[in-house]
Parts: sequence; structure tokens; C-alpha cells
Amino acid sequence: MNSDTRQLELFGLQMKTVQEHNGVCDIKPVGKRRDGGTRYWCFVHKADATAKYGRRAKVCRAAHLPPILPEEILELDLDLYPGGIAMWGAVPPVYDTTRLPLDFGVHVHARKKAGGKKIIDLTYRGVRLIGRQLPSNGLLISEIDAVYYMVSSVFGYDTRHVRCSFCRYPHLDKDWFSIHPHRRHLCAGCGRNFHDTESAIGNPIRATQEILGLFPRKPTKAAKTVSLRQRDYPGGIQIWGSNPAIIWSSKKPEEEGIHVHAYKRDGLPAKPDDTFSVVEIDGVRLEPVMVRTLMAQNSLPHLENRVVSLKCDGCGAMEFSAGEQAFTPVVGRTCLKCGGHLSGPTRLRRTIGNPLIATLDYLARAAPRSPQKHATGLLPETP
Repeated sequence: MNSDTRQLELFGLQMKTVQEHNGVCDIKPVGKRRDGGTRYWCFVHKADATAKYGRRAKVCRAAHLPPILPEEILELDLDLYPGGIAMWGAVPPVYDTTRLPLDFGVHVHARKKAGGKKIIDLTYRGVRLIGRQLPSNGLLISEIDAVYYMVSSVFGYDTRHVRCSFCRYPHLDKDWFSIHPHRRHLCAGCGRNFHDTESAIGNPIRATQEILGLFPRKPTKAAKTVSLRQRDYPGGIQIWGSNPAIIWSSKKPEEEGIHVHAYKRDGLPAKPDDTFSVVEIDGVRLEPVMVRTLMAQNSLPHLENRVVSLKCDGCGAMEFSAGEQAFTPVVGRTCLKCGGHLSGPTRLRRTIGNPLIATLDYLARAAPRSPQKHATGLLPETP
């Protein structure tokens, strides 16, 4: 067996789905805390199980999360779809006036023929890739890996295949750590801290891309534009920001913009169902970068209620926090145009500005039906 085959087999074994268990915690001491107390870890749910004062908790922090069941995992044979496959981290839309269930997980497109009909166009909690060139156990992409890959990508961070130096468990950086490169990591497999060789953000998806030889490519700007009136779509409208695909095997370039679903009525397919460079709803134009940024912000637990509409008391400009400021709540933000004081609708002092919040509130007041409420922090907090 050559080294490449051994690598594939090892990775396939270690990427078996987490949480295929009976839900009972297996809590053991794994070392000392900084205050000298004992730190406990659950080896079933891969989560911290330390209670107050360094005591052993009755259950770990992830015990309440539903396990990924075998029937919730798509087994995707790459050899059956020569027309191309594509996968993204799926999160709820930033704006949604439908009554459809919320998407969360790994969204999959698969075609038999290039440019042909999508045979698969659904979201799953996990996807196991199989094929002639892959290990017998396949390669698993889980929902949490996919969503944090989306977050890292939207904020401009590449990811790295990181393994624990003690137990070799593939490492995923979540929440705050998914947007801050670092060398010291907390292993979910054994609960111990370890150091990588360089500052980076760990995500097992990177290893899958390396094995398949399919790396992110720069998307092209969507060619289409659209102008909609909400009253024409009583079935509702959904809006997402585009984000780089986890896997994209088509020769056709991926498009960047705003993805829109619009329904004439409940029960009918979405039309349009496409990505556009310009989206206008009820005469209000949406900025793709703001949509994309809000989608990622909504997925970070530590930003819950921190992303608001900030307006300058002096010049009246709306503030859009970009770059690192887009995921770093700070006190006393000042207007980028005139340096004036920014005011927001919340009493929280540490905030982030995104004008799209006010825009969507305005559109919601004119919608035929009230939008679904999507709380931020859709993912579990990092232990």
C-alpha cells in the first residue's frame, strides 16, 4: 500500500460521522485548568464537560445537540455525476418571507451532464463522498464543518488541514476561532491543547479538497440582474449571499452575487432561483457584500445581537463595518466619513454596523407576510 493510499484510508477512518452514539456522555479528566482545577472532556460528544470550580459536570456542553443520523447523510458517488457536483455550507436566508423550513447543513448540486438538469438539489446534515479513487469508508463533510468553512471564506480566510499532535484527530476551528488564525488549538478528540506548526484556521474540509484535487477558484460576477416586487410573490422571497463552494467540479466558473428564491405561491417551485449581480426589491437595491457579510455574521454565536444598523449623528451616513471590523464588536465606533458619533437601536456598547439590517426591516414592513425571525448564533458555542 503506497503512502497516498494510506493517507486516504487513515483520513476516511478518522472522518467517520461524529455523534453516532446513544447520547450518553463519556466524561474523563484530561488535564489542569489555568487556575489549577481539573478539566473534564466528553469523548462521545467531543465537548467540554467542566462545571463551575473545576468540577465534573453531569453532562457536557454538546449533550443537547441532536446526533447526525445515518439517514441524514447523503452518500454521493462522484463517479455517477460526471456533469459536476457542487457543495456549500447552507444557512438560513438573511431575508425570508416564506413558510418553508429553514436550511442548515451541506447544500448539494449534482448533474449527470455538464449544464444539464440538477439531479440533486437538496441540503443534508452530512455528505459522504465515495468513488473509485476514494477510500472505502469515503470522505465525510459534516454540517458544522461546512458552515464554518463558509464563515471563514466570506471573511477572506483560507483554512488548513490541522491534526491534533497527540491523537491525530482532524481539527475544526469554530466561532471566534474560525476567523482568527492561531497556532494553539483545543482538540475535540482528546480535549488537550496542542500547537500547530503555523498560525492558521483548521477545517477538515481542506483535507477533502486536497485529496480530491479540487481547490477553491475565484468566482466570476453573476451576469444577471433582477428587480422584484414583493406583492407579486405572495409565496415569499428568500435571499442569501453567495459564498465559495466547498467542492466545485464543473468546468463552468462559479458565480458571485446574491442568490434569490421567489415564490408565486406556496407549493410552487421558486422562480427565479438564481444568482444575480444586482437585486432590487420594491425599488430598494441590495448590496451583495452586505448580504454576504450578514449571512456570515448571523452564523457566529459570539456576535449574537451585536450586528445592528449604526447611523452617524452628524452626517446621517449609515456605517458598514468591513474587514476585521465586520466581526469585531467595539465600543465607540465613529463615522468613517465625518468622524461623528454613531448611534444604534441597542443599549449594547460593543457593536458592529451593517446597513442591511435597516434595509431588511424596511422591506419587512411592506411584505405580504411577516418574515421569519432568524436569530444570530445558529451554531453551538465553542467550549
